[in-house]
Formats: sequence, structure tokens, C-alpha cells
Amino acid sequence: MLVMEASSVFDAFDKDGDGKVSASELRCGLGSTLGEDVSEEDAAALLAAVDADGDGLLDQEEFSRLAGGAQEEDDLIKRKCLMEAFGMYASSSSTMITPASLRRTLSRLGSHELGVEECRAMICRFDLDGDGVLSFDEFRVMMMA
Repeated sequence: MLVMEASSVFDAFDKDGDGKVSASELRCGLGSTLGEDVSEEDAAALLAAVDADGDGLLDQEEFSRLAGGAQEEDDLIKRKCLMEAFGMYASSSSTMITPASLRRTLSRLGSHELGVEECRAMICRFDLDGDGVLSFDEFRVMMMA
């Protein structure tokens, strides 16, 4: 399904149907997709970054790498934001969210006073390994649920 979607997106960018996407086609496609004007220079730089054969055009494989790179960048940004949020809740003495550190952070954020037992119950729902605390991976699962 994903290959089919990538092929459809490629076809939408390949206006002249020659099986290649030029800098101009890339610029127009990004403009219509993002709703913003993309400069010729930016389109040419994007194309050059993934143009493996150096022909100045993107074939479907090169185009897929360009689209995949954007997804990887989005994933890195999401992970960085989650790491920052996790750091707010994690205990200062460890890299885990404990019931006490959860309680402290929720209190600082203005949440009504929760007891340690209530925080322990909250953690228990996503504590996949049963150690009584949340690791970053468990926190990520919780935030994505």
C-alpha cells in the first residue's frame, strides 16, 4: 500500500510523464502540496541531495528517498520533543519516571494534589516490564496511545 501511495505521489509530481521529476516539477509539486512557494534554489538543492546518478532529475527510487528523509526528520523531531517532556517528569537522580517524580511534576504544573499511590497506579498502566517506574520507551508508548 505504501509503495502504491509513493508511486501515486511520484506520478503527481511527474507532470510531463517522463518517469523523472525535474527541479521545476519538484518546486511545483512541493508548492501545491505544502501550500507555500518553494524557490528554484531550494528545489534544486533538495533534488541534488538525493540525485544519486547525477542526471539532475529524480527517478522514482530517488524521489522515494527524498520522501523517506522527510519522514525520518519528522520522527527525530517527535523523539526530541518526547525526550524533553520525559525529562520534565523523570526523577533527577535517575532516568526513570517514579511515582514521586510524577507527583512532583504534576503538582508544579498545577494539577490537583495526587498521592503517591495514585501516581503509582497511573504508572502501572504503562509499566510494561513491571519495575514500578517508566522508562523513556514506556513513556513514548504512553504518549502515543
